[in-house]
Amino acid sequence: MEFTAKQIADMIGGRVEGNMQATVNSFAKIEEGKPGAISFLSNPKYTHYLYDTHSSVVLINEDLELVKPVSATLIRVKNAYESVARLLQLYESLKPRKTGVEPHAYISEKATIGKDVYIGAFACIGDGAVIGDGTQVYPHTVIGDSVTIGEKCTIFPNVTIYEGCKLGNNVTIHAGSVLGADGFGFAPNTEGYDKIPQIGIVVIEDNVEIGANTCIDRSTMGQTVIRKGVKLDNLIQVAHNCEVGENTVMSAQVGLAGSTKIGAWCMVGGQAGFSGHIQVADKTFVGAQAGVIGNTKGNGEQLIGAPAVNPKMYFKARALDAKLPEMYRQIAQLQREIDELKKKD
Repeated sequence: MEFTAKQIADMIGGRVEGNMQATVNSFAKIEEGKPGAISFLSNPKYTHYLYDTHSSVVLINEDLELVKPVSATLIRVKNAYESVARLLQLYESLKPRKTGVEPHAYISEKATIGKDVYIGAFACIGDGAVIGDGTQVYPHTVIGDSVTIGEKCTIFPNVTIYEGCKLGNNVTIHAGSVLGADGFGFAPNTEGYDKIPQIGIVVIEDNVEIGANTCIDRSTMGQTVIRKGVKLDNLIQVAHNCEVGENTVMSAQVGLAGSTKIGAWCMVGGQAGFSGHIQVADKTFVGAQAGVIGNTKGNGEQLIGAPAVNPKMYFKARALDAKLPEMYRQIAQLQREIDELKKKD
């Protein structure tokens, strides 16, 4: 597929500077630009690449001031990052979607399969499962009994969705993820532990994307819920009876203990952890490797460190770390002086 700079500008509401008929047929990072590619510039750290990139077209922000000539055709937009995201989405949407059932796939006679569905080789669709129109199930994926999957979902290879779980429309689940495995529930007894049966389900609402090798456990009773618009990175653990609010995003290796409730529009950095049975308010920012052990205060709160505190308190505490060895020596010296005075008495 090939587009001119003018066509691209019309798609995203941009303004062309340079050759309106410059054509592109691929994407490239600005530092790796090549003829026929379109790049973008949103981070000021990369501005110097603009002046010698070989890309044919570059998206830039409206307010960027040039300090010397640029050979590439420029398209000025309000937000270059958002604009390239829109173009990438358009590019993906133009790719043909697979349809049909490949050899060696197993589909139960009791399953319901919608129109234009793709089922890859060695995928397994259980009794009573429902697959919505336009959904793609890639090879070696297991869809358990009575699972419901909405329309235009993409389930990549080696995903396992346990019995009874429900997915909305336009859900993407990347390779190796597991939805609906038992929550970690055991009751101690005199001889060890009794397993607590996990009889609930996992519910994934519309427009959710779940990264590779992420695990979302079924609830003990009721539902573990991922609300609409949530984006989860790879290698995330969501325990039983948790709820993640709509449009919240989480980076890799985040862990939620049982019955944690995360609000809407939260942002969670990599390797952050949450204690069980706590509530995190809407629009809370949690930094990487933070440990949240209690309810948060309110909208817009920022938390870093373990245990998590506000950034000002965290950096004050860290500033004292370097002084601790000297403070220890001073305290030890004072203790010796006190001991000497006691001996004199």
